[in-house]
Formats: sequence, C-alpha cells, structure tokens
Amino acid sequence: MITRSVTIEAIDELYLLWNDHINASALYRRALREEMDVRDVDPDELRELLRRAREQDYTLDEIAENTNRFVDLQSLVDDQQNHPPAGDTADE
Repeated sequence: MITRSVTIEAIDELYLLWNDHINASALYRRALREEMDVRDVDPDELRELLRRAREQDYTLDEIAENTNRFVDLQSLVDDQQNHPPAGDTADE
C-alpha cells in the first residue's frame, strides 16, 4: 500500500482527535469511490485493469505517465495484449 499525505483543515484534525475511532483512510477511500461513481468508473474494473497492467510489467509510475483516465488505461492494457513484446512468440 502506498501512503500519501493529505492536507486537512484544523477543524478536520480536531474532529478526528475528538473521534479517534474514525478511520480517516476509509473516509478518504469512500470519497474517492464517490468521485469514481460521478465519473462512471467502476472500482472493480479499474482494479482489474491495474492488475493486468502490472502483470504486463508496467509500474504504477509508468501507468500514470502514459494514462490519465480509465479509457487510456484500458487502451494501454489492450494494446499490450494485442502486441506482445518482441521475443514472446510461440515460434521460439
């Protein structure tokens, strides 16, 4: 898991201090899922595409450099699947 810093307001910090049982990471992930929903991105499909891209030896940084939305990632994975790297042929 990658840790990313998030800036919060003083009122957010105070509220979390008062309610230390609240999982702030879960709140962050829930907010991201809501954003995905607004943009019609299925988190399960995105997870699967990311898994497939990593199986194709793309790093997360390479994926981010080469894509900036769901359809770009889908194209990256599909293009790689349709055009395997040289040397990956069955005739060898």
